[in-house]
Amino acid sequence: MPPILVYRGRPVTKEDIAFIRNLIANQPQDGRYALSRQICYAWNWVQPNGHIKDMVCRGLLLQLEKEGYIVLPPRKSTPRNPFLHRKPPEPVLVDESPLERSIKELFPITLQQVRRTPFEKLFNGLIAQYHYLGYTQPVGEHLKYLVFSHDRPIACLAWSSAPWHLGCRDRFIGWSPAVRKKNLHLLAYNSRFLILNWVRVPHLASHLLAKSAKVLSSDWQRIYHHPLYWLETFVDTERFKGTCYQAANWILLGKTTGRGKNDQTNKVNRSIKYVYGYPLTRDFRARLGVAQ
Repeated sequence: MPPILVYRGRPVTKEDIAFIRNLIANQPQDGRYALSRQICYAWNWVQPNGHIKDMVCRGLLLQLEKEGYIVLPPRKSTPRNPFLHRKPPEPVLVDESPLERSIKELFPITLQQVRRTPFEKLFNGLIAQYHYLGYTQPVGEHLKYLVFSHDRPIACLAWSSAPWHLGCRDRFIGWSPAVRKKNLHLLAYNSRFLILNWVRVPHLASHLLAKSAKVLSSDWQRIYHHPLYWLETFVDTERFKGTCYQAANWILLGKTTGRGKNDQTNKVNRSIKYVYGYPLTRDFRARLGVAQ
């Protein structure tokens, strides 16, 4: 049976809609929260770490109601959305005196994962103040790293869930849409990389990329209960050359189209970006489900 629609990668059929209608009719006392959880458990709609996709399911329910397929029960409450009302990161005070020396003179350099730790506010503040893109709260799986030389912060790296579709990456890996859907969570995207403006140390950027590649999969495993086998990033061609990624042996896969994921015009509306990838294991294709 062909699906009526596909929502966040999941086909929704007439049978699915009938199931949702029956739940609403048979349990009129339940609110939208309870309805969403029941659907997730019935469909085994869970994240790789075992948590149900409650927010995704609620988005689907709203979409189905908008298109006239179902009528949801009235809202019991309208809780404050922390993502819509999130306060911007607080300004931070750090030592901005110039740091210009060889990389060996910075040792020991420590890479500290700071998500859900007291240092997360410092990370957010540094990105907000000093990164040209500013701070945006990541959605989905993500980790944040602060880099210290002795006790002084010198850099920040953020890693997030990988983009759903990326043509040059998908062709390089060689996976089908079905395999990509199943195993996309095994990829991570370097969404922010900041070496603080006053830190000028040759080869530091490539050193930090190599250092983070060694620890990222095990840190991801500890928090999200699955490893990583592939890393990727975008480099804005109007601002950067991608030299540090090349020096760290990342692979140039191609360029973006400059149209964005929701483009309907087929016209360039943003800067073109290089796409770089980095396999964390030699057999990354097999681990990502590609038949050899």
